[in-house]
Amino acid sequence: MTKTSLLLGLALAPFVVGFAPPSSAAARTSPVVRSASPLAMSSPAEAAPSTPTEAVPFVKGPRVILPTLPTVYVYDHCPFCVRVRLALGIKNVKHHVNFMGNDDVETPTGLVGKKIAPIFELPSDNLVMGESLDIIALIDSDERFGATQSILPATGRKDIKAWQKSVQTLLRTLQRPRYVATGLLPEFQQLDGRLAFVKNHQLPPYEKPEWKGDGTDENPGMDMDDKLRLYAEAMAADPAPLVEDLNARLVELDDMLYSEHHCSEGGLSLDDIDLWARLRSITIVKGVTWPAKLRWYMDNLAAMGDVPLYDEMAL
Repeated sequence: MTKTSLLLGLALAPFVVGFAPPSSAAARTSPVVRSASPLAMSSPAEAAPSTPTEAVPFVKGPRVILPTLPTVYVYDHCPFCVRVRLALGIKNVKHHVNFMGNDDVETPTGLVGKKIAPIFELPSDNLVMGESLDIIALIDSDERFGATQSILPATGRKDIKAWQKSVQTLLRTLQRPRYVATGLLPEFQQLDGRLAFVKNHQLPPYEKPEWKGDGTDENPGMDMDDKLRLYAEAMAADPAPLVEDLNARLVELDDMLYSEHHCSEGGLSLDDIDLWARLRSITIVKGVTWPAKLRWYMDNLAAMGDVPLYDEMAL
C-alpha cells in the first residue's frame, strides 16, 4: 500500500458502516411534550438537569405552497445554509432542497457567478440570490410566504456572540473531521467532495493562508497529503478532553438561553436563526452532554424548522 493510499484513508473509508437517518428521535416526535425527568429524553444525546423558563412558543402559520416551489441550493453542514432552511421551515413554506456536492463549482457559478451557498431560487420571479440574511429578509417581508415580520430582528446579544467566538477553535477541531468521516452528509457522498473540503478547510492551529496558500510560489499552501494526515490524526485522537471542555461550555450557554423556545427575551428572532444553525453541527459529536434546556431548544427548533439533527450519525 502506498503512502498516498494510506493518507487517503479518512476520505476513502468513512467510519460509519450502517446508515441511520440524520435526525434525533426527539425531533421526530413532539418536542414540547416533557417527561417527568429531564433526563428521560428520547434523544440519544445525554442531557444535564436544568429548569426551562416559561415562554410562549412560536406558532407556525398555515402551510404555504406556491404554484412553483422555491429551491434552496445548500451544503447540509453549512450554518449559513441552515439559517435559510430553518427560516423556511419555521414559516412553513414548502420548498425544494438541492444539496450540492462540496466540489461542485459549476452549479453555483451558473446560478450566481461564483461558488457560494446558500442560493435561493424563485422561478416565478426569475429570481436567484445569495446571502442567507438577505434571503430570510425577503421571505419574511413577502406575503406570499405567510405572515410578514414573523421572525423578530436580532437583539445584538454580545454574550452569545462572545461565546460563539470562544468555542470556534474547539468546534472546528471536533466537527470538521467528522463531517467527512461519516460519509453520510450529501455534499460528501463522493470522494471528490470530501477531498475538496479537506483541501479548503483548515484544522487548528493552522490558519487559512497557511493551509490554502495564495497561489504564489512563495505560499503554495500545505501539501494535500499533509492535510489528509492531519484530518486522519484529528479523527483518531481521543476526543474526551475536547468533549469535556465542550460540555462545560454548553453549560455556560444554557445559562444565557432565555427559554427552550427562543434564546432571547421577546420571542423567536434572528438570534435563534443564527444560534441554532451554528449549534446543530455539535450533534455530530458523540458523547456530548447537553444541559436540558439547551437540548429542548435544539429539539424544538429542529422539529419546527423541519431541519434534522445529526445525533444518529454522531462519531
